[in-house]
Amino acid sequence: MMRAGMKPKALYILDATSFETIYGPDDQAAIASQVQLLDKPFARHQCAEHLDQLREVEFIFSGWFAPVMDEKFLAAAPKLKAVFYGSGTIRGFVTDAFWKRGIVVTSAYAANAIPVAEYILATTLFSLKRGWSHARETRQQHKFVRQVVPGAYRSTVGLISLGQIGKLVLDRLRTFDVRQVVYSTSLTPAAAAKLGVESVSLDQLFRESDVISLHTPSLPATKGMITGAHFAAMKPNATFINTARGAVVRETEMIEVLTHRPDLQAVLDVTDPEPPKPESPLYTLPNVVLTPHIAGSQNNECRRMGHYMVEELGRYLAGQPLKWQINQELAAKLA
Repeated sequence: MMRAGMKPKALYILDATSFETIYGPDDQAAIASQVQLLDKPFARHQCAEHLDQLREVEFIFSGWFAPVMDEKFLAAAPKLKAVFYGSGTIRGFVTDAFWKRGIVVTSAYAANAIPVAEYILATTLFSLKRGWSHARETRQQHKFVRQVVPGAYRSTVGLISLGQIGKLVLDRLRTFDVRQVVYSTSLTPAAAAKLGVESVSLDQLFRESDVISLHTPSLPATKGMITGAHFAAMKPNATFINTARGAVVRETEMIEVLTHRPDLQAVLDVTDPEPPKPESPLYTLPNVVLTPHIAGSQNNECRRMGHYMVEELGRYLAGQPLKWQINQELAAKLA
């Protein structure tokens, strides 16, 4: 808790587009009423021009394109106490030196999870109607031909990993009459029972699900965990959705199976590399839908992330626990 009457000194450090996108006028006003802003927002490449302000700063508000907070940066900001990051993953700017300093960091990862869950819900329901295949066949045949669909009644939706996004998807799917199965190494039988889901192996999930949604973060231990054998085991006419990271999937093996299994559908919001190379079959396979990493916060949705940081600021100043604070242990598990 800050001393009464003493406003902490703060800076916005992020590029102009990110600042305007994330922090709306109301949230800018709320922040300005609670801190002493030392300067106008500036980009990370301009830090050397603002050393006087960095020497005094206690709070940094940021977002995409935050400065890397390594030993050099932290030496220039000796009074820094907290970073309010109005975006998702903090991996791009947090370093070992940051953790050693004991600086508080909170992120809007939970706010960013909301539109991702909405994207997955919409895609899942459309996939259960085999909407992608119907649209493709209608365009090709110039007539209406209905296919057999799983539908949203007693079909099976499988979620791979159960972090913030996965839990939001579970909540939203409860409205529908579908069976939910989950593969998560951290999901205990008791927790699965409480959530009302079935905990299954990864192989079983691929065999039994009509729609599969991948939520696993890209970590050394998860790179390439989804193999061609998993895709080959999918039910006829099943759909695979990836809004996590492309590196979790063995993409070449996935492409090979999709080439020989035109009944399968892949909806990929992420790839590896991103975007795919120009010669990638992902652009031409008829049973692949590519979207340009749009599941996360876009346009007006980004203002939710800034608002989450305003709420965190209020908690910090009141001496209350932060709702979205990230420690080193949690950071290692998040995307």
